[in-house]
Amino acid sequence: MDYKYIHQLVERYFAAETTLAEEQILKTFFSQPADDIPAELRCYTDLFAALTPDATLGTDFEERMLDLTVRSEQPRTLTVKARRIGWSHRLAPIARAAAIVGVVLTVGNAMNSAIEHAVPPTDEINYARYSDTYDDPAVAFSTVEGALQLVSEAISEAQRADSLKLDSMVSNQQ
Repeated sequence: MDYKYIHQLVERYFAAETTLAEEQILKTFFSQPADDIPAELRCYTDLFAALTPDATLGTDFEERMLDLTVRSEQPRTLTVKARRIGWSHRLAPIARAAAIVGVVLTVGNAMNSAIEHAVPPTDEINYARYSDTYDDPAVAFSTVEGALQLVSEAISEAQRADSLKLDSMVSNQQ
């Protein structure tokens, strides 16, 4: 069966160009059993099924709503009790914040004084226990020179490895 007209109506429905009569045709078409609707149109079945009202509100709906809202036998009055808020209640958050700041400063000062007393001053040199590591300055110089040479080689090797990695990244991007 050719459903070209239904396809056109669905397209016009989504473009908001259908009349009420055409929308009623779509609602009627999609309210039939799913087996009778072609597979390409079944995805719209839920949409048009939701547009058909299954339950009605009833003829007395308006009366029931008016009874609940306007026509109540006992007028509902809302009483509001005003409370006086004193200065102690207004300043309570500020007092809490001040107490927290005081505790933090106290703990910080205690930690600072404990650290100062635990570590002896290091600017004094004990000359009685001081001794040179090397007696010959030439031996000391050659030891330092060898250590600096090892550091220089390690830095050069790291630079080469970085440049190789950079070259491989650039070649991979191209």
